[in-house]
Amino acid sequence: MNILITGGAGFIGSHVASILLKRGDSIVIVDNFNTYYDVKLKRDRIKQLKKYKNLEVYKADITDLKSLDLIFKKHKFDKVCHLAAQAGVRDSIDHPIKYEMWNCLGTLHIMEMCVKYKIKNLVYASSSSVYGGNTKVPFSETDDVSKPISLYAATKKSNELYAHVYNKIHGLKSTGLRFFTVYGPFGRPDMALFKFTKNIMEGKKIDVYNKGNMKRDFTYVDDIAAGVIASLDKIHNCEVFNLGNNRTVTLKYFISEIEKNVGKKAKKNLMPMQPGDVPATSADIRKAKKMLGFKPKTNIEEGIKNFIKWYKEYHGIKS
Repeated sequence: MNILITGGAGFIGSHVASILLKRGDSIVIVDNFNTYYDVKLKRDRIKQLKKYKNLEVYKADITDLKSLDLIFKKHKFDKVCHLAAQAGVRDSIDHPIKYEMWNCLGTLHIMEMCVKYKIKNLVYASSSSVYGGNTKVPFSETDDVSKPISLYAATKKSNELYAHVYNKIHGLKSTGLRFFTVYGPFGRPDMALFKFTKNIMEGKKIDVYNKGNMKRDFTYVDDIAAGVIASLDKIHNCEVFNLGNNRTVTLKYFISEIEKNVGKKAKKNLMPMQPGDVPATSADIRKAKKMLGFKPKTNIEEGIKNFIKWYKEYHGIKS
């Protein structure tokens, strides 16, 4: 297949691209390589993919409709995997405009292109954040998600609404994926695992929100990538799926596993709950299992071990 991946220099996008390239698909990556975090990490992800000949990379922005139109016209894609977005719950509170621009307008542009060029299947990234302050766990796709508590979550819910409208009006077939706290090698530096590992190794304090009592459904990136690819391979009319590990652990336990693998105790700065954050996330993945064949394989202990091994190798740290 000939597949477009937006945000392909990103954490999840680069892992998805790697698997698709390996199996022989032709991949075009569109990414704006913005400076939300170190661009070097994004370039290094792409560097890992350059060994494949069936790859083309464009530095372009999904808010630039003319550039997108030229790319769609040239490549005649079979399917689109739309992962480009401005990530981060807390950052969306301080910088709402860029979230509206990239997550909403950018997604609208992608859907317009999918309709114009008759794309067979659109897979796009949603988020577990859409569940907002829901107290019923695990979170199910049938739960009410009309009350987000962060702008980031609101933009992701709006993407799901766009998909519904474009399906009803234009017949665009799409699958939205609600990712649950993705982690693993080449992960984002703004996320807990990367920040905690770095600071613990350097003997610096880590900020532990809600005093470590938060619970998260941490999901290994390879399992997420497998779910994304299953969604590309199985065309649905207009569906939304949870992609999670289906095992919730406390932040305290998460930190203890990092300490064990790093070989150092963390210096903790215990903090209250942050605005826009939620005390627990937990994914009901029965629908994804049934309709996508989604089966997460990597537990948190193995996943953290893999990440820290990668982190040391990437930064040239001797064990």
